[in-house]
Amino acid sequence: MGKKGKKEKKVKGAEKTAAKMEKKVSKRAKKEEEDLEALIAEFQTLDAKKTQIIETACPPPSPRLNASLSAHPERDELILFGGEYFNGQKTFLYNELCIYHIRKSSWSKVDIPNPPPRRCAHQAAVVSQGGGQLWIFGGEFASPDGEQFYHYKDLWVLHLATKAWEQIKVTGGPSGRSGHRMVTCKRQLIVFGGFHESARDYVYYNDVYSFNLDTFTWTKLSPSGTGPTPRSGCQMATTPEGNIIIYGGYSKQRIKKDVDKGTLHTDMFLLKAEGLDKWVWSRLSPSGVKPTPRSGFSVAIAPNNRSLLFGGVHDEEEEESIEGDFFSDIYFYDMGKNRWFPGQLKGPKSEKKKRRRGKTAEGEGDGEPEAESQPRQGPVEIVKEVVAEDGTVMTIKQVVSAPEVEPERSESEDEEEAGDQASGQQVEPCPRSNAMLAVKHGVLYVYGGMFEVRDRQFTLNDLYSIDLHKMEEWKVLVEMDPKTQEWLEESESDEEGDDVEGAEGGEEEEESSDEESEDEEEEEQHPSVQLDEKYTDYLPRTEQYWMKLARRNMGAEAKEKKVVKLAHAMAKTFYDGSV
Repeated sequence: MGKKGKKEKKVKGAEKTAAKMEKKVSKRAKKEEEDLEALIAEFQTLDAKKTQIIETACPPPSPRLNASLSAHPERDELILFGGEYFNGQKTFLYNELCIYHIRKSSWSKVDIPNPPPRRCAHQAAVVSQGGGQLWIFGGEFASPDGEQFYHYKDLWVLHLATKAWEQIKVTGGPSGRSGHRMVTCKRQLIVFGGFHESARDYVYYNDVYSFNLDTFTWTKLSPSGTGPTPRSGCQMATTPEGNIIIYGGYSKQRIKKDVDKGTLHTDMFLLKAEGLDKWVWSRLSPSGVKPTPRSGFSVAIAPNNRSLLFGGVHDEEEEESIEGDFFSDIYFYDMGKNRWFPGQLKGPKSEKKKRRRGKTAEGEGDGEPEAESQPRQGPVEIVKEVVAEDGTVMTIKQVVSAPEVEPERSESEDEEEAGDQASGQQVEPCPRSNAMLAVKHGVLYVYGGMFEVRDRQFTLNDLYSIDLHKMEEWKVLVEMDPKTQEWLEESESDEEGDDVEGAEGGEEEEESSDEESEDEEEEEQHPSVQLDEKYTDYLPRTEQYWMKLARRNMGAEAKEKKVVKLAHAMAKTFYDGSV
C-alpha cells in the first residue's frame, strides 16, 4: 500500500510539473506565434488566389521530410501532403498536394482552393466514407530561420471524391502540437502525444483525444492505469479489436539552464477500449527481436495483423557534437502474437528453389515471409559507408539479428541464406530518418526523409517499394536527383532573403547547378568500369586512385584505416552507379 501511494504521489507530481511547464511554454510561445501568424496569413493570401481545381502532371516532388503519405482508400494512388526542407540557412514549408499514380508510376500536382496552411510534422489519416476522406490534424510552421515555431491545432478534411478541402471548426480538441500520432479506430480519430516548442522552452504530451467521425465532436479520454510518459514520434497502431498500441518515441527534459537530455523510449503500451467511454492503459512486454533504440522512425500498418517500423536515427552525443547512426531496416510487430521480428530480405527466388521449398513448406501454416519463429543469437552490428555526391562520407551502424545456429540448417535453409547473401548486393533505400510511408495492396512505399553527414543535412525525394508478402527485394521507383541537393553554409550570404515564393519549393534548387556541373566533370575522371567487370576485379585495379582521392578528402592527419574505408566506399558507390 505504501509503495502504491508513493507511486501515485510521484505521478501526480509529474503531472503538476508538466502542467506548469505547459503554462510557461504557452505564455512565451504566444508572442512568437503572433509574429508567425502574419507570415502564415501572407501565405494564405497567395493560396486564396486559387479559385479552381487544377491537376497537372509534374516531376517527383522536391526533397522533404515530415510530410504525410497516405494510400487512397479506393484508387491506386498515394497522397503526399505538406513537409519541410532545410538548405542550411532557410527552412521551407509546404502545403502542396501531390498524387503518385501507382500503375502509371507518375506524379501529378493538385491545386485545390482554400487548402490548409503550410506545415510539417502533422498527422494524416484516411477513411473510406463518402468516396474517401483524408483527415489532417496539427503540425507546425517554422520561421524561415528555423528559430520560431507555430503549432497548429486545426482539423481539416480533404474530400477525395470532390477534391475539396474543408476545415472542421469545433472546440474541445488537443492543444497546438507537432510530432503527435493519429490513427483511425472504428468511427473515431485517436490523437496521442506530441510536443509544443517555443524558442526557449518546450513541453511534451501524453494526453489522448478522440474525434467522433459521426458527431464531429472532440473528447479528451481519461484512461485508467499507468500509460506512457510524455513523448513524440512514437509508433501508434490500431488492432483489429479496436485497441491502440503505442511503442517508443522521443522526449527531452531540461537538466539545467541551456542543457537538455534526450530520451529514446523503448517501452510499449496497450490502450484498451472497455465499453463506450472507458479506456484502460496497460504495459506490454513483447517477445522476439526488438528494434534497437532510435528516434525519427516511420511507421505503417502491414498485412497479416502487423505493424511495421522503418529507419530512424540513434544520436550519440560526443564532446561538442552529436553523431547520428541512421538506419534503413524494417521491424515487424505481430499484434496477435505480441512479438517483434526483423524483416529479412530473401532475394529473388528461381522457380527451382520455389519448387524445392514447396515440398517442405506443405503443412507448415501460412508460410510467413519472415523467419520470425526461428531462434536467434544476439544482434550483430554492421558498419556501412555512404558517400555523397561531393565526397562527404557518412558512417552507418546497423544492428541486425544473427543468423541461425549452424547445426540446425537444412539444405533448403542454406539455399535461402544464399538468397539473403545475394540480396546484399541489391538496391535498397539508404539509411534515413523522418521518411514517409504508405502501404497499398500489401506493398510498402518509402518516400523521402533525411540523413546527416557531419554538419550537413541531405534531404531526399526518392521513392522505393517492397512487396511485404514476399520480402524479396526493394524496387526503385524514383531515384534521388543530385541536382535537388543544396547546402548553404552559415558563412555564406543568404541571397534569397525571406521571400514568400521560396516556400513553394523548387526555386531553391537553381543555385546548386554550377557546383553540380563541377561534380559531374570530376566524376567523369574516375576510372571507368570495364565491360562485364566485377567489383572484386574493379577494386584492386583502381584502389590506388581511390586511396589518393580519399586521402585528399580526409587530410594528411587521417588514420590509414579510415582512409581505406573511405576509398573502398567511394569505389563501391561509383561502381554501383556505373553498372
